[in-house]
Amino acid sequence: MPTLKIVYLELPAHDLAASRTFYANLFGWTFQEYGPTYAAFSESGTEGGFNADPAERTKAPLPVIESHNLEETEQDILKAGGKITLPIFIFPGGRRFHFTDPAGNELAVMQRE
Repeated sequence: MPTLKIVYLELPAHDLAASRTFYANLFGWTFQEYGPTYAAFSESGTEGGFNADPAERTKAPLPVIESHNLEETEQDILKAGGKITLPIFIFPGGRRFHFTDPAGNELAVMQRE
């Protein structure tokens, strides 16, 4: 299996505007809106975003790992003892899925378009 790296960090948000204001004022981050419940951030040292959709946001920060073969990585995770918690889906810019490791930590794997 090739070395895969964390390339994105998704943070849950209950109030998207408050989160944007907090991080913009504190760290100078800038934002790209993707609808009323999602904003990607930049100027942070890594790519990331805030998810304020109650039906989709995670309970804790979500590290997102990039893969060049999503289906192969999914099978590798299953073989290693991980559990798929959200099957492959399309998002703006690519596809991804979520999984948990044996300790219960939730992560995601994405493949860019």
